[in-house]
Amino acid sequence: MYAIGLNHYGGPDVLQRVALPDPHPLPDQVRIKVRAAGINPVDIMVRDGSLKDWFAGAQPPFVPGMDISGTIDEMGGGVDPAYGLTVGQDVVGLVDNFGSYGGYSEYVCLPAASVIPLPEKTPLTAAASFLMNALTARNALDTLQLTEGTTVLVTGAAGAVGAYTVALGSKDRLNMVAVTSPSDETFMRTVGASMVIARGDDIAMRILKALPQGVDAVVDAADLGEQIIPAVRSGGTVITLRPGNEDGFERGINAIFVNVRERIIDHAALSRIGQQVSEGVLPLRVAAVFPAADAVAAHRRFDEGRLRGRIILNFDTTGTSV
Repeated sequence: MYAIGLNHYGGPDVLQRVALPDPHPLPDQVRIKVRAAGINPVDIMVRDGSLKDWFAGAQPPFVPGMDISGTIDEMGGGVDPAYGLTVGQDVVGLVDNFGSYGGYSEYVCLPAASVIPLPEKTPLTAAASFLMNALTARNALDTLQLTEGTTVLVTGAAGAVGAYTVALGSKDRLNMVAVTSPSDETFMRTVGASMVIARGDDIAMRILKALPQGVDAVVDAADLGEQIIPAVRSGGTVITLRPGNEDGFERGINAIFVNVRERIIDHAALSRIGQQVSEGVLPLRVAAVFPAADAVAAHRRFDEGRLRGRIILNFDTTGTSV
């Protein structure tokens, strides 16, 4: 099979078409013919070497990609029938990528627990945009273990993880406060934000002006770190999404790193997310779709930033440019 991978770290130009052995499912796995793969920040970390210490024991090519959609074309033995998966079914899956195993591939074999049916009325391209980000948001909120009415601040709230955190937190009856650009306020209100505060260097001061007691918790999707701490009440919690940001803060404020890979076979959580997509709780936002063969151009566009939604690689129109 072919995949889009890299043999050395660097910018978008290191991505190239590579040949890998055809995979076949082990017991409790399904094989998916990939139709689309979402580009996420972790894919850039694979490409640019940010994960090189983790990948130190692996041999290139390294293949990025955690979010995929496609069609089951082979099943291993012992797949739990409760998952409702069958050959020929369109599905969404979450790839625990490492080394040459990643979602930018013609085929992937996944634990059946990491796969859910395609949500109703969802195009396969858009279906590759949500699962990892929504599960990250769910994991952050579950880690906080908050009661109804608790105030949660979300930085980077208009991004994929941030928007899903606001939407899921609102559904959990939490008081969700969004930090984002003023131009995103209408969207943030739509997904459930009770308050929208414009981002900027004096963000903590402006949060305290609106909420003098401070917020109970922060999901720091924008990686603001210490900049946001003055706005957190004593004893509050900050959820970080990148390792290395777990140092404790003043006034008993806790910092907790959450890793979506911890929940990658949590089929109940994934199924609930799929249902919430069908119900319209979680909006799908696609910024652009590129043929998989144009992965270099797609990564260049990702690196430019200022996106509202995910970039998708379409494996149904591969071309030959990579």
